[in-house]
Amino acid sequence: MDDSKLLSAFQELSREPAKAAAPRHKAIFDACHMGVVLRAVLFVEAVMGVGAMFGADSLAQWVQRLAILSAAALPGALGWLVVTCSCKWMLARLPDGGQQAFGVALGTVCGLYGCGILALAAPAAGPMPWVASGFTGALLSSVMVVALVLRAKSRLPAETTARLAELQARIRPHFLFNSLNSAIALVREDPAKAETLLEDLSELFRHALVSKGDSATLAEEVRVARHYLAIEQVRFGERLRVEWSIDPRAGSARVPALFLQPLVENAVKHGVDPSPTGADVKVTTQRRGSTVVIRVTNTVPAGQGRRGHGVAQENVRDRLRLLHDVQAQFQTALIDGLYQVRMEVPA
Repeated sequence: MDDSKLLSAFQELSREPAKAAAPRHKAIFDACHMGVVLRAVLFVEAVMGVGAMFGADSLAQWVQRLAILSAAALPGALGWLVVTCSCKWMLARLPDGGQQAFGVALGTVCGLYGCGILALAAPAAGPMPWVASGFTGALLSSVMVVALVLRAKSRLPAETTARLAELQARIRPHFLFNSLNSAIALVREDPAKAETLLEDLSELFRHALVSKGDSATLAEEVRVARHYLAIEQVRFGERLRVEWSIDPRAGSARVPALFLQPLVENAVKHGVDPSPTGADVKVTTQRRGSTVVIRVTNTVPAGQGRRGHGVAQENVRDRLRLLHDVQAQFQTALIDGLYQVRMEVPA
């Protein structure tokens, strides 16, 4: 299978990172929770309490200073929470850095707002610390943004575990029935082939249904994909033409558990199923220095684009990013009847 055109397409994608992936439209932090509001107010109040200690000669003076600082800071803090919550869906349209910058800039404005309240409440108090108030608001909002982002990220492993369980349950019932029917049909004609099919089916379900944690080796995932394609080979016969190009040096790379089987399943579903002549499916792994490149390529029937909801690909993309963060890459391309999913992970 000649996928040189796909290679050039991915090179173009790497030169234009803005076009490599569609916008996710996802807020990286969320202030719309009562617990978040309570913790934010207590945090600001604690900072003001420490600030009031500077220059306070007695408990009474500290309480007085705290009351003044709280009267200035709490409206700004509540304003920050209300605005970030109200604008959550608008913020989701911004890139991650833009959302964080907005939160810090809004904190600066809220700090100046608090200083304005002090100026109105005590006009004879002398020069107001406008610059210090702005920087204080920016600093406090930075801490809150970081805390909220970490809070959101802490929920990802649980969500990913749930999605992995859903993916494990995706081994579709009709795939099981088709495989068993194929085995039954082979029992009399070719008992050895029927036995091999059932062994492949057993291995596939053993790998798919047994929890193996967050990650597995690439070699293990290739074995799962081999079992799956061997089963589908019995079903489709000559319509499914599989090619493997596996680099042994890449086998130790850590990848999300059960990440390759959904991609080869998609290749069969969108390449072989709709085509009366079948399709070519190629799985390639290659180690390049400290990076491992994984490609799943399939031919697509003429006149048909890649169809589907992309749930499996989105699942794999999210779990790759959770496991390897910015070191992982996930790209797709459809060029002249060849569709390819290309991934990069650390070796």
